[in-house]
Amino acid sequence: MQVPILRQLPRMHQILITMISSLLVVLLLWPSSDNSGHPERKFEIGKLYPLELSLDTDQLRPMAGDEKPAIPPLKWKEHEVQSGESLAVVFNKVGLSPATLYHLVNADEGTKTLTTLRPGDKLRFGFDEDDQLVQLIQPKNATDSLVITRTADTFYSNKESKDVDLQLNFSQAVITSSFWNAADKAGLTANQIMEIAGIFGWDIDFALDIRSGDTFSVLFEERLVEGEPIGRGNILAATFTNLGQTFTAIRSEDGKYYDEKGQAMRKAFLRSPINFRYVSSNFNPRRLHPVTGRVSQHRGTDYVAPVGTPIWAAGDGVVMQSSYNKFNGNYVFIRHSSTYITKYLHMTKRSVKTGQRVKQGQTVGTLGGTGRVTGPHLHYEFLVNGVHKNPRTVKLPQARSLSGKEKTQFQKFAKERMAQLNHFSQFIADNSPLLGNRT
Repeated sequence: MQVPILRQLPRMHQILITMISSLLVVLLLWPSSDNSGHPERKFEIGKLYPLELSLDTDQLRPMAGDEKPAIPPLKWKEHEVQSGESLAVVFNKVGLSPATLYHLVNADEGTKTLTTLRPGDKLRFGFDEDDQLVQLIQPKNATDSLVITRTADTFYSNKESKDVDLQLNFSQAVITSSFWNAADKAGLTANQIMEIAGIFGWDIDFALDIRSGDTFSVLFEERLVEGEPIGRGNILAATFTNLGQTFTAIRSEDGKYYDEKGQAMRKAFLRSPINFRYVSSNFNPRRLHPVTGRVSQHRGTDYVAPVGTPIWAAGDGVVMQSSYNKFNGNYVFIRHSSTYITKYLHMTKRSVKTGQRVKQGQTVGTLGGTGRVTGPHLHYEFLVNGVHKNPRTVKLPQARSLSGKEKTQFQKFAKERMAQLNHFSQFIADNSPLLGNRT
């Protein structure tokens, strides 16, 4: 039988060895100073925890080829395309070879569009110190440009767009001769003038109802790129005082216009079915017929404008008749409901057929001088339950208006918008002896 070595030693040695062994165990189990400051963490499934990594900063640098090479400063040449110039002619004028032209226009779909140049287009050519074409820029409009850039062995194209900023602008005027002249002098564009006529066109006949002393004010967006104005945006709010009655329109988020109460500006019928220049004859139940010389009812309104001017459907409906006779010439009758019918006479040509459905503002024909007339014009009639009514003054049915929560929210929004318009108007009134511009 073998006896353990420890027992063969003297008792004092056994005690010392036991004490040393115990001390070593304690030292091995004692926590290190590195962990003493971090309490034990319990991790939960489904949560994200930060992971501390110690990485050499060199490892965080992008790999070669990850970054696009910077384009060195270029020498620029600009060219405005003239009538009759092709891209080949332009390249030749700026000193580029046919081979460069071929490689560029065949690089991708974007570069191919460069071949369709128009007079007035502008091109910017960027050359390096070796007179090699590095970049070509074609501005498409105030915000967008086609940018073509050379790489090692080819070209590639991309579209670059500048940010557009919007700011509020304002205009107002008193009319002394015509709405168009007053609006033009007040700084509004032709598109804005027509848009205002469209907004209020269901309540005001801009051919017959405009009077000296009428006023209007408009709050609109100005579009800016890099601080420079590039055009006008939406009309946000407007007022028009006509014959002592003030109409108000505010643009909602859906792009439609309502008054301050949420009633739609749009009506079921246009007040005038034509973009007129002037009106030759108003509604008159008794008048001398210009051809026969007899007293006869004139059951509508005559609008004189250039031959070929589009004529619009006053409202949604179905074409009852689209035909011709020696009295009416080319004519179109539209039934809008069991109550309303509109008639359009003396047209050069008709654009719709009997039984066809039409929408408000859709072209139904063009102005002319067919039938019994003394000159080209549109004769327009408006019937309610079979009775002729004056198109200028007949009460038009309302289109859909806002209601409920939608109406409440809009009324609050309209109040804020009108406060902006009135602020501008008051500022002008306080700083000018006259209300805006007079013309």
